[in-house]
Order: sequence, then structure tokens, then C-alpha cells
Amino acid sequence: MQSTQFVQCTFAQHAAAILAILNDAIIHTTALYDYQPRTMANMADWFAAKQAGHFPVIGLENEQGELMGFASYGAFRAFPAYKYTVEHAVYVAQTFRGRGLGEALLLELIKVAQAQGKHVLVGAIDAENHGSIALHTKLGFTCSGILPQVGFKFGRWLDLVFYQKVLATPESPVDG
Repeated sequence: MQSTQFVQCTFAQHAAAILAILNDAIIHTTALYDYQPRTMANMADWFAAKQAGHFPVIGLENEQGELMGFASYGAFRAFPAYKYTVEHAVYVAQTFRGRGLGEALLLELIKVAQAQGKHVLVGAIDAENHGSIALHTKLGFTCSGILPQVGFKFGRWLDLVFYQKVLATPESPVDG
């Protein structure tokens, strides 16, 4: 595998590449249950929400500075007691899939979650995304639930599975 490096993604530097990766997933896969491609305005809002929530956007670039994939997380649910739980996402550009980049990104995201004192990482995965399920299982995530037929895309009902990883952090959780 060629030389790669982790980077903290920014709107100015990476929004166009992240937009292309997300739109490819929207148009061609069930990794995102969206119908319409996103816009650069959507990306501005997305980056602003990540920054406001102190949520990471980790990228993996090749030697040429090309973004090959990214990983991030955000709030799991909008209630205070969920503050130690985050829902994550990992996307790899179509031309770079199958090279172990998703695993590298998810491992790095787990490290960041531990450093930020998160306790649970949750992945919401289409039940037919066997590659993502295998990756999560390999990294110690366990299936915590299945929601049958909650999505409809490409003319068929989609089942959503939740995988979670419980971390030993934070050391001293608090209410409020």
C-alpha cells in the first residue's frame, strides 16, 4: 500500500472530496438512505455542525494529497444523557476500496473517541453491507439491534442494523 497520512479535514481543503464520496454513496449504494445528492451548501452546514459539536472529521490522504476516505461521528440522539454516545460513519472513495483504508480510519476514530471521553460508538449499517458489518465485527463491535424495513431505496425495503463498541472511557462520567 502506498504511503498515507491521517489529516484533520477542513471545509476549505476537503469539502469537495467529501461531497464527491458521499454523493457516490447516495447514488450507487445503500450506505446512505438519501435519494438526492448533497450540495456544497449542505457541506458547509455539515462542517459547521461538526465544529460546533467538537466532532472529528478524520481524513486519509495519499502521497499526492488526494482524500481517499474519511471518518467522523456526531450526536447519537439529541438528549443530554446520550452525551457519551456517538454515531459514526466511515466512507472510502470508490477507487480506493478494498485496501484496508476503512479499517485504518475506524481504528483512528476509536482512538479519538477514547481521547474525547466517549463511551459508546454506534454504527447504523444497511443489513446488506456485508463488508461494513465484517469490518465492525473484526474491530470488536457487536450487533445490538435490527430494524427491519425502515428504509426504502432502489425499489426495495432496507433493513438497518446497529453495531456498537463500548469503550472504557470516560474515567469519571457525570450527570448533567
